[in-house]
Amino acid sequence: MPVIVIANPKGGVGKSTLATNVAGYFAAQGHSVMLGDIDKQQSSRLWLGLRPPGAAPIAAWELAHGEVVRPPKGTTHVVLDTPAGLHGRRLKDVLRLADRVLVPLQASIFDIYATREFLDHVMVERKNGEPALGIVGMRVDERTIASEQLQQFVAGLGLPVVGTLRQTQNYVHLAARGLTLFDVAPGRVARDLEQWQGICDWLGAKG
Repeated sequence: MPVIVIANPKGGVGKSTLATNVAGYFAAQGHSVMLGDIDKQQSSRLWLGLRPPGAAPIAAWELAHGEVVRPPKGTTHVVLDTPAGLHGRRLKDVLRLADRVLVPLQASIFDIYATREFLDHVMVERKNGEPALGIVGMRVDERTIASEQLQQFVAGLGLPVVGTLRQTQNYVHLAARGLTLFDVAPGRVARDLEQWQGICDWLGAKG
């Protein structure tokens, strides 16, 4: 049962957008998916409350007092949305649980350096390279200098950029209805689905 953790200690980088769409991807594949939220804002949990009955089901992972515990039996895939400022014992608990960690990162020099210490800490805490760690560029225009800075920063860490997602209102409009890119006709969001292909491949990769 893969557990995918979405983490970045900085707020406002798109963690909930990434978490809900990863959960939506797994649900669209027919998996039994749970989405947990240990962020005080509870954005992912709010999103679940907006999800229409006809959409592929995603269950809420009830976490007592925000504590990270093993999900119930019968679940095949878990996605966990985490809070800003994740560190210390709670970070260690999350890393022990995770099979893969996706770090959303905006192509801003301020965001890049605010995330550097977190990434260094995660790489130290990992055991034998596990959990797998991948970066997703959020709200990235690949034609900009900022995008080049992001690629250079991540390359220096030896981490993969598994995808870069553009700034688009598609995520905003779909989230307001409890939906993801994977819940609507592909033709409506073709450009965005193309950007997700590398992320989906990485999520499904073994090892």
